[in-house]
Amino acid sequence: MRIGIYSGSFDPVHTGHAMVANYCAQWAGLDEVWMMVSRLNPLKEGSLPAPDLHRLRMAKLVAEQCRGVKASDFELSLPLPSYTYVTLCKLRDQYPEHQFVLVVGSDNWANLGRWRDAHKIIKEFGLLIYPRPGYELPHDPPQGVEVLDEGPTAHVSSTFIREAVAEGANINFFVPTVVAHYIKEHKLYTNQPEEI
Repeated sequence: MRIGIYSGSFDPVHTGHAMVANYCAQWAGLDEVWMMVSRLNPLKEGSLPAPDLHRLRMAKLVAEQCRGVKASDFELSLPLPSYTYVTLCKLRDQYPEHQFVLVVGSDNWANLGRWRDAHKIIKEFGLLIYPRPGYELPHDPPQGVEVLDEGPTAHVSSTFIREAVAEGANINFFVPTVVAHYIKEHKLYTNQPEEI
């Protein structure tokens, strides 16, 4: 199978993430999309994510509502720091029957030069670039890079969601309903003690 790896901290997973996963699973020439919950992005130092278990559970809630989408804890078992190329290589070793391709937003494409082994990711696995508001898509992408310029977008971020929850704001429609309930139930992103 050709599997899209959509990696992120998903802290929390929001409507934009859900749209990308659902669209790619249906219209990007993939058999499945795996939402790969990462432990810590090396480029986001100083930003402590919610506990792994919560972020994985929220990703699973979204994946369960999208045909062809799965939430994966594969990267959570890998040692830190967590580099995408290493994750993809380990996936290829463990699942040699599958072909993996990395799904990234156009914001990540703009910063790809800062990624470790970015050229190897493109050469050995390939990229699917999804549009994100405010970030230009490549007009003449190199070999191994495919642009999904038709995908619907939502201008929302996990940072916005966390800040909104901390302020006691209503986050309906910014995150899937099941995720909003989960955040409330487990008191995530508030000053209250978290519940596992």
